[in-house]
Amino acid sequence: MALSPALAGWLRSLGHDALHALEQQLNRATDAQILTKALGEARVVITADLDFPRLLALMSTDGPGLILLRGGNYSDAESIECVRRVLMTIAMEELPKCIVVVDRKSIRRRWLPIKGTGPGG
Repeated sequence: MALSPALAGWLRSLGHDALHALEQQLNRATDAQILTKALGEARVVITADLDFPRLLALMSTDGPGLILLRGGNYSDAESIECVRRVLMTIAMEELPKCIVVVDRKSIRRRWLPIKGTGPGG
């Protein structure tokens, strides 16, 4: 919800099947509900909410994919630029299987499921 619907509109203009949480009446849903719905629909979640990677680790699933914008508040143009960089760097078939953390300078990827996040792991 921290990202503008303009990002989904931009993705649709490129031919992607993108939806904003508002368009799915998920504006009051929990992060876990959003992840579960995205997993069921084979979607990639794009967010600036730092709770999502932790929840994915707790879920121990191999999806849904996640693009996490880190590093502060992003304007529409900045969020679009970050996602554009991800799409230019990470293959489309890999996005549903990983967490991509992007900021104004770098892109990092971690494959799902995330293991070793608890004691002794």
